[in-house]
Formats: sequence, C-alpha cells, structure tokens
Amino acid sequence: MDKLFDFTGRIALVTGGSRGLGLQMVRAFAERGADVIIVSRKLDACEAVAKEVRAMGRRAVALSAHLGRWNEIDKLVDEAYAAFGRIDILVNNAGMGPRQPSHETPEALFDAVVNLNFKGPFHLASLVAKRMTDGDGGVILNTSSSGALKPLPQVIPYSGAKAALNAMTVSMAHEYGPKVRVNTISAGPFLTDIAKAWTEEAREKSDNAAGRPGRPEEIVTTALYLASPASSFVTGAIVRVDGGDNR
Repeated sequence: MDKLFDFTGRIALVTGGSRGLGLQMVRAFAERGADVIIVSRKLDACEAVAKEVRAMGRRAVALSAHLGRWNEIDKLVDEAYAAFGRIDILVNNAGMGPRQPSHETPEALFDAVVNLNFKGPFHLASLVAKRMTDGDGGVILNTSSSGALKPLPQVIPYSGAKAALNAMTVSMAHEYGPKVRVNTISAGPFLTDIAKAWTEEAREKSDNAAGRPGRPEEIVTTALYLASPASSFVTGAIVRVDGGDNR
C-alpha cells in the first residue's frame, strides 16, 4: 500500500456514514487500515456498516445522534473519545436539502435544514478541532455542495447553509492550524439515495462537463487525498467534485 494512503492506526469518524457518500468514505478508510466510528440517526443502519467494517479486520463503533442538536453532539463526542481515545479524521457529511418554494418554507423546515447542514457541523468540528489541537493534530473534512457555489431556486436554506459551511472551512483552517487541517469537498450531483426521486434522464445525464451525475464511489479518491499526508499543504480549500458543473 502506498504509505500516503495507509490509514493504519488512524481513527475516522464519519457522520451520515451509513449510506450514500458517507458509506463510501467509511469503506475506503477501513479498506486502507483505519478504525471507524459510524454516525447517523439510525443506529441499526450504523450497526450494519460497523459489522461490515469489522469483517475487514478493523475496529468499528456505531453511534446514533441527531447531528443538528448540540446536546446530542456533546454526547457523541464524549462517546467517540471514550471508545477510541482520539479522532484523527472527522468527516462532517450528514446533511439534507429538500426542495420547497421559498414563500412556502415553514420556519421549522428552515431551522432543520440549517441546523443539520451548518449549525451541527460547526459545533462538532469545533469540539473535535480543539481536542485535535490539544493532542497530535488531525484532519477535518466537510461535505458541501455545488449548490453553495451556484445556488438553485427552492433550496435557499440548503444553499445558504452549505455556503456557510464553506466559509467555516476557511475560518477553522486558520483558527486551528497548523495542527489541524480543514477542507471541504464541494459535491455535485451524485447517484445516492436521493437520486431515486429523480427522472430517468436526470439519473443518466447532467448539465456538467462530464455529462452525467457522479457514482458514489467517485467521491473516494478526493476524500482519501484530503484526509491523508498526500495533502499536507492543503488546508482551507474548497475542492470541487462535481463533474465540471458550470451552471
């Protein structure tokens, strides 16, 4: 194994790790030697992924938490550190972006979207970054969206929250560097669970340079690069993985 992508002995925590892009990242880290903490609201789904990781010969812990609520995040961090003693790689991946006409968006939905996509990731990253700084350092990777750079109608709370996540990435890279590197993957359309609601044409074609949506596994190489020593001079970056989305 290339030493730059050898994660043996590393501890990775991935939110939204039971499906979609998060699941692909969990598998990629585990295949390369990392022990993994899988987090989502559904504990049974996390346990299924943890079982898969253990079958690879790695340690895995499944934890349930609502990633938009600070009290649950506090508990999550305590449980994660109790399990492994440290976190070397944090992936803030949980999120949601329902479409809703702006004039019909209720306050509860607005708050839920912003909480999950920005407020929660901010609190989790802040807590872990402080511990990383006090320890041996680490890497934080945020999953954002091309919608933050090229906003679309009817997803304003989502686009705004992801834009805030991008800004947070740059700020935290300076606040907790040089011991902690903080970067963002700006993901374009991917064929994850949400694509089941798309039209057949949308699942096959996309208005980007690649001409198609991404396959979930195509997020892996960028995540590995940003989490590994291969990107030791990369921090505060927004890395686009969107097939060349130039809307």
